[in-house]
Amino acid sequence: MDEPTVNAPDRPASRRIPWPVAAASACAALLLLIFWLGRELVEGDGASVDRAIMLAMRVSGSPDLPIGPDWLPSAMRDVTALGSSTVLTFVVIAAAAFLILHRQMRSAMLVLLATTLGASVITLIKALVARSRPDLIDRLMHETSHSFPSGHAANSAIVYLTLATLFFPVLPDAKMRGFVIGIALLLTGAIGISRVYLGVHWPSDVVGGWVFGGAWAMLWWWIELRLLAGKQRLAM
Repeated sequence: MDEPTVNAPDRPASRRIPWPVAAASACAALLLLIFWLGRELVEGDGASVDRAIMLAMRVSGSPDLPIGPDWLPSAMRDVTALGSSTVLTFVVIAAAAFLILHRQMRSAMLVLLATTLGASVITLIKALVARSRPDLIDRLMHETSHSFPSGHAANSAIVYLTLATLFFPVLPDAKMRGFVIGIALLLTGAIGISRVYLGVHWPSDVVGGWVFGGAWAMLWWWIELRLLAGKQRLAM
């Protein structure tokens, strides 16, 4: 006697948002958040904190004299150069070449996309917010672009943190990954502080750059993980 056939209940269609849509939405939300923060700062919110921090980096009563030993301003210029467009471009090209030589083509392409698109978004936000450079103290460097967010802080976070996370496939050791992340955070932090010390950015410009750059790097790391998971499913 034949066993009765039991039909499995139909599974409801997945309501999960496709990850490319989620990634695009996160990018748009991040851009709007940073733009809103910049407009709030232009209107004067938080100005007293900015002023207090900048004045703390100058000799009391002499806003043209930075605190610290005579060699410190020169050292700060060296540190800030690590977040310049020229240095970051060389770093990105070298990192992409390294990944290609290790046959990590996907990671190399993600490095190029994440850093190029991130720098473009920063330029756009600067133009939209149009915050003026600090005029509270004498600047120790000449800058002509708008102030918010700090391009050095944002782009260094984007480049160094993105590289640190996207290098994980060729760095299987957890201690080495932690070391690389630590170096990336140290570089990003030092570059941002140097911008305030040199008088070319308000502290809130640097914080805005760190927030955007860190979130952007984490977003692209998440994209890398999603692509890796999809590749593993296809290989099964």
